[in-house]
Amino acid sequence: MFRRTISLLTALMIVLWAVCPALAGGGAGPPKNFRKGEFLSVDEASGTAVFRPSGSEETITVYLGKLKPEEVELKRKVMVTFQRQHGRQVIKSISVMFMDMTLKKILALVIIGLVGGMLSGFIGSGGAFVLTPSMMSLGAPGAVAVASNMCHKFPKAMVGAYKRYKYGQADVKLGLVMATSAIVGVQIGIKVQKFILQKWGNAGSNLYVSLAFVVILVIVGGYVFWDAWRLAKGGAEVKTTKLALALQRIKIPPMMEFKRAGVRLSAWVTIPVGLATGMLAATIAVGGFIGGPGMIYVLGASALVASATELVIAFVMGLWGSIQWGLSGLIDIRLTLLILAGSLFGVQLGALGTTYVKDYMIKVVMGAVMLIVAVSRGAKVPIYLEDLGAISPLAASTKALLNQVSFWALVTALGTAGVIITAAMVKGMLKARAERKEMLRKGAVSHG
Repeated sequence: MFRRTISLLTALMIVLWAVCPALAGGGAGPPKNFRKGEFLSVDEASGTAVFRPSGSEETITVYLGKLKPEEVELKRKVMVTFQRQHGRQVIKSISVMFMDMTLKKILALVIIGLVGGMLSGFIGSGGAFVLTPSMMSLGAPGAVAVASNMCHKFPKAMVGAYKRYKYGQADVKLGLVMATSAIVGVQIGIKVQKFILQKWGNAGSNLYVSLAFVVILVIVGGYVFWDAWRLAKGGAEVKTTKLALALQRIKIPPMMEFKRAGVRLSAWVTIPVGLATGMLAATIAVGGFIGGPGMIYVLGASALVASATELVIAFVMGLWGSIQWGLSGLIDIRLTLLILAGSLFGVQLGALGTTYVKDYMIKVVMGAVMLIVAVSRGAKVPIYLEDLGAISPLAASTKALLNQVSFWALVTALGTAGVIITAAMVKGMLKARAERKEMLRKGAVSHG
C-alpha cells in the first residue's frame, strides 16, 4: 500500500508539472528582468552605467533612470531589476547581494543558528521564522536570506530527524508521504518569489516576506499559543481536533496507516498540508509552522510526533529547494555555513529537550516565538512600503524607531526560545535524575 501511494503521489506531481505553467522551469534561474552581476563604471553625463552579468565576460550599457550615480556601487556583486522604457533597458532597483561580514555579524549568525537549531530540534520547525528575519535584519536581501536559510536547513533537519527517530518520535512514513507533495509546493513557491523579484525588485521581495510572516505567524502562532495556554492551565485535555476526526473518516483510496502518529488517513488528506508546507518553505523559507500544526490539528498527530516528523519533511524539501535556489545563484554560502555551525549543535539540544517536557510545552514555545517574531517583521513593513514608493517618505526618527523595535523584538524572540527550552530541559533532567535516585533508594531498602 505504501509503495502504491508513493507512486500515486509521484504521478500527481508529474501531471502538475506538465499542466501547470507555474511549475515549469521552477529551477531554471532568475526571471528575465532580474540579473546578477557587477557595475564596472558610471557615466553621470549620459546617465548610463556599464553592467557585467555574472558568468559572462560581455558587458551591457544600461540607463540609470531615477537612480543617482552615487547609488550605483562599483565592483560589488549586486541583484538588479530592469524595466523597458522607450526601447531602453533602465535600472528599476539595485540590491547588494552579499552583505559585508564583520566579527560582530559572524558571532551573531552563529548564536542565531544555535537558537534556531534548538527551536528546530524542539518544535520540529526548521527555525526559519527566526533565522530568515535575523539574516534580513543583519543586511541580507530577502531572497538571499530565504535561499541561504533553505540551504542550511536540510543537513540540520537530517541530524534532528535522526535524533528524534532514535527517541521513537518521528513517523518516517508520514514524513515521506507529505514530503512528496511538499516538493510540488517548493516549485510553486520559488516561482512566486521570482515573479515578485521581477515585478517589484528586492524591495518588493522584502515586503512580501515580511507581510507573509506577519499574517501567517499571527494566525498560526496565536492559535497554537492559545491552545497551549489552555492545556498548561489545565483547562483542557490533549485530544484530537474535530477537524482531524472528520478527515480521518474520509475513506478515499489509498488509505494509509501511520503507526507512530497513531492515525489512519486517506493519502489525499495529506496533500494540502504538504503543498502548503513546501510553498511556504520556498517563498519565505518557512514551512515547519504550517507542517507541524497541520499534522497536529488537521491530521490528528500528537505535538511530539508532529514536531519530529516535520524534520523528516524539512530534510527532503530542504535538499530539493537548495538545488533549485542554487541554480538561481541566490545562496550566500557564508550565511549558510555560519548558521549551520551553530544550529547543528543547537538541534541536538532541542531534540534532547523534548524527552523531558510535557506535550503542551512544545506548543507554548512554538506559539510564543511566532507572535514575537510577527512584531519584529511588522515593524519593518512601513520601511519596505517607503522603498517601493507606496507611502510618503518616513522621518529619519520614525525609521530609526521602527528598526529598533524590529531588532529588539527579534532579540526577545531568540532569548525567549533559548530560555524556555533550556529551562524546560534542565528542569526535566533534574526531575528524571531525582526519580532515578528515588528508585535506587527504594530498591536498596527493599533488598536490605
